[in-house]
Amino acid sequence: MVSTRSTEYSLLNVTMIVIGIDPGVARTGYGILQKEGRFPVPLDYGCIETSPDCSQSERLLEIYERVSALFEEYDPTWVVLEKLFFSKNVTTAMRVSEARGILLLAAEQHTIPIAEYTPNQIKQAVTGSGRAEKHQVQEMMRRLLRLQEVPRPDDTADGLAIALCHINMVG
Repeated sequence: MVSTRSTEYSLLNVTMIVIGIDPGVARTGYGILQKEGRFPVPLDYGCIETSPDCSQSERLLEIYERVSALFEEYDPTWVVLEKLFFSKNVTTAMRVSEARGILLLAAEQHTIPIAEYTPNQIKQAVTGSGRAEKHQVQEMMRRLLRLQEVPRPDDTADGLAIALCHINMVG
């Protein structure tokens, strides 16, 4: 029989790599955090930008290929997406939902577990307020992850925040 104390200790020392993704067609932000011990460490972060001169299907293919390459390079424990909550512009919402579908497909093809959080859950987890503004999320990512500069564009900061939210939720 394993004692509770040794189980808790071993869970704290398990390496977890989380890729947080802020879906979009023009810009898909991502942040890759590794948690080993008490503090998450950024491994990579950035933004996949697609050209408006390309067709929607070409843009989705580029997102799929680049995200798949990240999955292969980092072998994440989790892929975490921001839920599409609401959009006043139906066309934009449809395009973003197509990007989300591509991201979900890529994660499933790589057999990576998926988690999803609403924008308010993410902001609450990383700033303490579900109503935080973009610049507040960016600044908190700089501070909490000990980055030299604020991650830009805001889609990149959102990708990091999504990953950190999940790490905070699962411990």
